[in-house]
Amino acid sequence: MRISQKKTERCPPQCSVETSGEESIKKDKRIILISFSAVMLSVGLVFEFILKWDLPAEILFLITAAASGYRIAREGFFSLIFRKKLSIDLLIIIAAVGSFLIGHGEEGAAVIFLFYIAESLEVYAAERARRSIASLMELAPEVAVVKRDGEETKVPVDEVGINEVIVVRPGEKIPLDGRVIRGVSTVNQAPITGESIPVTKQAGDDVYAGTINNEGFLEIEVTRRSDETILSKIVRLVEEAQKMKSPTEKFIDKFSRYYTPSVMFLALSVATVPTFLFGLPLNEWLYKALVLLVVSCPCALAISTPVAMVSGITSAARNGVLIKGSIYVEEVSKVKVFAFDKTGTLTEGRLKVTDVVSLRHPRGEVLSIAASLEALSEHPIAKAIVEEAKEEGVTLRAVEDFRAITGKGVMGRIGDQVYFVGSRRLFKELSADFREEEAWKLENEGKTVVFVGDEKEVIGLIAVMDKIRDSTVETMNELRRMGVKTVMITGDNERTAKAIAERIGITEYKAELLPEDKLNIIEELSERYERVAMVGDGVNDAPALARASVGIAMGAIGSDVSLETADIALMQDDLSKLPYLIELSKRTLEIVKENVLASILIKGGFAVLAFPGLVTLWLAVAIGDMGLSLAVILNAMRLSFIRARTTEPRS
Repeated sequence: MRISQKKTERCPPQCSVETSGEESIKKDKRIILISFSAVMLSVGLVFEFILKWDLPAEILFLITAAASGYRIAREGFFSLIFRKKLSIDLLIIIAAVGSFLIGHGEEGAAVIFLFYIAESLEVYAAERARRSIASLMELAPEVAVVKRDGEETKVPVDEVGINEVIVVRPGEKIPLDGRVIRGVSTVNQAPITGESIPVTKQAGDDVYAGTINNEGFLEIEVTRRSDETILSKIVRLVEEAQKMKSPTEKFIDKFSRYYTPSVMFLALSVATVPTFLFGLPLNEWLYKALVLLVVSCPCALAISTPVAMVSGITSAARNGVLIKGSIYVEEVSKVKVFAFDKTGTLTEGRLKVTDVVSLRHPRGEVLSIAASLEALSEHPIAKAIVEEAKEEGVTLRAVEDFRAITGKGVMGRIGDQVYFVGSRRLFKELSADFREEEAWKLENEGKTVVFVGDEKEVIGLIAVMDKIRDSTVETMNELRRMGVKTVMITGDNERTAKAIAERIGITEYKAELLPEDKLNIIEELSERYERVAMVGDGVNDAPALARASVGIAMGAIGSDVSLETADIALMQDDLSKLPYLIELSKRTLEIVKENVLASILIKGGFAVLAFPGLVTLWLAVAIGDMGLSLAVILNAMRLSFIRARTTEPRS
């Protein structure tokens, strides 16, 4: 029995239509064949056991076996002749032929028929996995409205070039990745990121293929062709992930290769040894051997792991978590410690003014002087101060003789007075008069303090801080409740790192680290805890992400590097997906264990019951094969009901 490995390839719209059409035709054929075989088998049973018409009954049983077993026989003999392998299909054909030869045609037909149903269930499971990928592909529309020569023209998405302008009206799906150049609207990004709250988009913001424009008119400049969009990369990576096998899957595959020949040898021994050594009836022991052959087919065991892994990976993709392979599904469940980069991971990576402290001049004047000077600088702290001044409606003043003082700050003339904005070191070199108590207090809270003053004195302080993400504290608490240790690794100074760690509830932190230092920390943690997950932005943290047991990149929707390098990518900047990821991983492995255990116990129990003759051939297939395969598939499908928590609203 097989789960199809056929690849779902990225192709033009007509290709996906043809593929879904072919699958629909094959599905219809299977349903027709199953229905026809069921009728033939049912009528045959009526003829044999009620009307006692043996010959017509045998003919109907042969028709049932031929209709249901043609493809099974072809696959079995093809595998034997060309691959030199004893397949499960061949076991079933041998069992069915043996049943007819010893006068149990009804059971031979039932074996083939029920096995065909079981195989169809597995094909359905494989098609369901492929459909989940196809549904991702179908998120993006097939045509885009493009502005060409002043007119709007509908064009197939694969013919739209980079830098062309597309138009998206309210309620329409965005067909390609791009940047908004005109209009304001909220966009539902749930199909890509899993976030349920629409995100406001305006000029300068990036938008992605497959997301939905809710209410406004947008003009978008295309930044990626149809085969290069974030959506197409997600599809490709999920397809590749389904092919990567975890250690458990590899073990099951290896076990199955040796298991099938062993079962055939055991069945041959059961059929011959009692007769030739002890003179027992050949027909009786041959029948028991056939039952053993059927009940020992490792169909459910073979699919127990891959069907659960595929279900878990596709479920994660729908919730905005891209897992690169089942090996990482398994690894996450074993992780004992999560190491977090600070900037851009635990925090938003965007500085914000938190305090403006007046020492000599009014608060508004302190902010005005600082913002006027910093408006001429490109430093991130400068931008934060200017942004704060704009929000408060503070007027900026004209600056003359502006000069940047490398590594220390800036200076310039406002009116008749020269002012300085910068670090403590700058004002100490100026020998300016100021009280450090207020500055130390702010720095002990993890804030960066900017001094504002002239050559003689400091007139005020401005504190800036990288804003902690809304989900950070709750996620750290949740991870701690789940028994996972958290460690923060950052390039910030010791005081800032300590303050941030205390605010978010992380007990262990490493500060003042270079990228190579982060790599060493991950190695140390690996020695102490064996399995370590590293969570970072996927760019500056690439070495540490690569060294960790599992590298998890944040905000991969906007980063090609993150999509390509990380083992797992969170499609949006949402740390709350981490507890979901751990829960999904553990539930997936629980289901794998349940499936494997059920397969072994039920098949083992049926094998034991076969010797006293308590199990018939049709019962072996109906419960020990078809029923068990169905149970394994349905159990794996439960993973699709695990949902990530709703994220916080964003503007």
